[in-house]
Amino acid sequence: MTSYLEDWRDFLIIGLYFAFVLAVGLSSACRKNRESVKGYFLAGRNLHWLPIGFSLFASNIGSEHFIGLAGSGAKSGIAVVAFEWGAVLLLLLLGWLFLPVYLTSGIYTMPEYLEKRFGGRRLRTYLSVISTLLYIMTKISVDVFAGSVFIQQALGWNTYISISAILVVTGLYTVIGGLSAVVFTDTLQTVIMLTGSSILAAMAYVKVGGLWALEYKYPKAYPTSFEPKEGSMCGLPREDAFHIFRDPVNSDLPWPGVVIRSTLASLWYWCTDQVIVQRTLAAKNIGHARGATIVAGYLKILPLFLIIFPGMISRVLFPDEVACVDPKVCMSVCDNENGCSNIAYPKLVLELAPIGLKGLMMAVMLSALMSSLTSVFNSAATLFTMDIWKKIRKDASEKELLISGRVFILFLVGLSIAWVPLIKSAQGAQLFIYIQAVTGYIAPPLCVIFLLGVLVPRINEEGAFWGMLIGQLIGITRLVLDFVYPAPKCGEPDHRPVVVSAVNFTYFSGILLVVSTVIAVGLSFCTAKPNYEKLKGLTVWSVHKLGVKRNKLAHRRLTIVSATPSSVSMEMNTFRNGGSRLTDVSKTIHRTSKIDVEQLGEDLLETEMSERYKETMTISGAVSLFLNCNAVILICVFILAYALFA
Repeated sequence: MTSYLEDWRDFLIIGLYFAFVLAVGLSSACRKNRESVKGYFLAGRNLHWLPIGFSLFASNIGSEHFIGLAGSGAKSGIAVVAFEWGAVLLLLLLGWLFLPVYLTSGIYTMPEYLEKRFGGRRLRTYLSVISTLLYIMTKISVDVFAGSVFIQQALGWNTYISISAILVVTGLYTVIGGLSAVVFTDTLQTVIMLTGSSILAAMAYVKVGGLWALEYKYPKAYPTSFEPKEGSMCGLPREDAFHIFRDPVNSDLPWPGVVIRSTLASLWYWCTDQVIVQRTLAAKNIGHARGATIVAGYLKILPLFLIIFPGMISRVLFPDEVACVDPKVCMSVCDNENGCSNIAYPKLVLELAPIGLKGLMMAVMLSALMSSLTSVFNSAATLFTMDIWKKIRKDASEKELLISGRVFILFLVGLSIAWVPLIKSAQGAQLFIYIQAVTGYIAPPLCVIFLLGVLVPRINEEGAFWGMLIGQLIGITRLVLDFVYPAPKCGEPDHRPVVVSAVNFTYFSGILLVVSTVIAVGLSFCTAKPNYEKLKGLTVWSVHKLGVKRNKLAHRRLTIVSATPSSVSMEMNTFRNGGSRLTDVSKTIHRTSKIDVEQLGEDLLETEMSERYKETMTISGAVSLFLNCNAVILICVFILAYALFA
C-alpha cells in the first residue's frame, strides 16, 4: 500500500508529540500520593474542573469517533449526532443527581456503590466482571481497530506493529502514573484534538464551498461509474441526511428510538460507567465536578461540526473511494466489500492537509486512540483491583493492590493486541452504529438499576440483581441474533426473523429499559423491604440530610467516646482523624465495653459520611448559583442546536 505520509517534517511532529505526551504523563506521575490506592486510582481526589472536563471529553472521543462518526456522516448524514448531543443532558444528570451520592458514599468503583446500596456481593462481582469484559471486547478492541484503519491509510505500516507500539506507550505511562497521569495527558490531547480537527474542518468547509454548498452537493455524491436505478436508493445518499429526527417506522434511525437510546439508554455510560465517573470522583469537591461536566457538555456539541460534517464533505470530494458501491472496488480501496465510509476522515486528512498538518492530524488520531485506551486501562485496573483482587486477597496491602492493578494493565495490553484480528474480521460498514447497537443491547438494565438505586429506596438487592440479569440475557440474545442474521445488502430480500428485521436496535433498547424496570420494581415490592437506616447517604433523598445531622452526630459520638474506657476512646479519636477503620474500632469496643456496637457502628458510619459530605459537597452560594446558571445556559444551547438540525 502506498504511503501518503512520507515527508520528514510530518514524522518529526509525530515524534515530538510522543515525546511531549510521555513527558507530561511521567511528570504527573511524580505528584504526591501516587503510591497510595487513593492517589493512584483517584489522583488523591484533588483535581480541578478544567482538566477533569477535558479528560471526560478525551476519554470519550476516541479514534472510533473520528473513524466511525465521520463514516456514518458520509454514509447516512447527521442523525448519528443525537448520540453525541444526548451526552449534554446526561453529564448534567451526573453532576446534579448521581455525583452527590457517589462522593458522599466515598466509593472507588461503581460496583462498590452497588454493594453499599443493595448489600451482598453478587451485584458487585457481577458488574465488575461484565464491565471488564465489555472494556476488552468493545472499547479497547474498537479503538484499536479504528486506529488501525487510519494507520493503514496514512502510512501503509504493518497494523500489528503500529498498534503494539501505541499500546505499549499508553500502557507505560498509565502503569507508572495512574489516574493523575491519564487526566493530565488527556488535557494535553484534548487541546491537540480540538486544534487539529478545527484546522482541518475549516479547510474542508472552504474546499466544498461552505455548509450551504454541502447541503446542495451531498445528495449528488455517488461514484462517477455508478448509475442510479429508478425507484431504488441503493448507493445513493439518504434524502433525510440533514435531519436528526427521521421517520419513526422506516428509517435507519427512527426518531423516538434515537431519543430513548441517546438519553435513558446511554445513562449507563455517562452516569455509571467507571471510565467516566472515575474522573469526577477525583474532583476536589462537587463544585469542581459539576464544572467539569459543564465543560464536557459544551465540548460534546462540537463533533457535528468537527467530525460529522467533514465526513460528509469527504464523500462529496472523494465519491469514488468513500462512496464506493461495487464490492470489488471497495476491497481494493479499503479492504472491506461492505463499503468504505470508514475511511472518510483519513481520506480528508491525507488529501487536504499540507505537509506539517498531516503530521499534526496523525498526532490527533493517535491522541484520540491513546486517550481512550489509557482511560479504559486505568478504569479496568481499578475495577479489577478493588472489586475482584481485593475480594480474593482480603488482607492485601496497598502495595500489593497497586502491583496487581499495574500487572492487570499489562494483561489488557497483551489481550488487546491479540484481539485486533477478531475485531478486524467482524467490523461492519458503520463502526459507530455498531458500537451504539452493541451497547444498546447490554447497557439498559444497568441504567435501570443505578437510576432506581439512587431514586427509589424500596428497591432491594433481589429485585436489582434479577432485573439486571434477565434484562441483559434478553439483550445478549438479540445481539447473538444480529450476528447470526446479518442485515442483507441493499436491494436484497430480508429473510431475518421479525424481532431482528422489524425492531430497530434503538427501539429494542427501550424495550429492555421497560422489562428491566418491571422486573426490578415488581420483585422488590414482592420481597422484604431493605433496611432504610443503612441507606443513609446512598440515595438522593438521604444525602442532603447528612449535612443537617452532622453536628448532632458529632456530639453523640463524643458522648459515647467519653463513656468508654480510655483505650477505646483513644482508638475512637484515631478513627475520627482518619487513622483507623470502623471495623477495627467496633472490634475494640466489643472486647472492652458493653456499648451497643451495632448502634455505635451506624453512628460512626453516618458521621463518616457527614464528614465526607462537608468535605466534598460544601461550596459557597455564589459558586453554586454560577454553576446552576451555566447548566441552564448549556441546556438552552442544547435545545437551540436541536431546533436548528432536528
